[in-house]
Amino acid sequence: MYKQDIFQHTIAVSHRKLSKRPFLEQVEIVCRHKPKAFLLREKDLSEKEYAVLAQDVLSICKKYQVPCILHTYFAVAQELGCDTIHLPLPLLRTHQNALSAFSKIGTSIHSLEEAKEAQALGATYCTAGHIYATDCKKDIPPRGLSFLQEVCEHTTIPVYAIGGIQCNPLQIEEVLHCGAKGACIMSAMMQLDENR
Repeated sequence: MYKQDIFQHTIAVSHRKLSKRPFLEQVEIVCRHKPKAFLLREKDLSEKEYAVLAQDVLSICKKYQVPCILHTYFAVAQELGCDTIHLPLPLLRTHQNALSAFSKIGTSIHSLEEAKEAQALGATYCTAGHIYATDCKKDIPPRGLSFLQEVCEHTTIPVYAIGGIQCNPLQIEEVLHCGAKGACIMSAMMQLDENR
């Protein structure tokens, strides 16, 4: 796998506090590389703050024809005409009947039982992690590739690996070999350069 092929298997995940440059500039650089999707995660923002930022990010994604996934605030996504939402599993449990406007619904899982539950609740994809060691969860050992493979084998929805994944062709090949549809990359995307 060549480096340019990484992006077709990658959901870029935002974290504006890790951004190498002003956040919207970084979003534009990421979108120029044409990832599979861009997930606006920013969990510390209020709903109102998130809505303002989401409008700008949706505009950039549209410019580069990169699908945008909004996170947590499904009412904001509906107001902005975004039909893809990613919800933490507790929110999916609570609001599963209020999501008919969405063509794609994602959630994060950390066990096979959660993956099966997510599928039963109507998730159309899930992120499974964390797979590799990551600074975001220094005190928690990674679940590893065997966990990822188990989730992929026992669910029918697309699974994306998350946690400790860099823009590294070998890592992407490993997760694809486990049956994952791709990987989610956060830190490396927020540090990405124009010419990567």
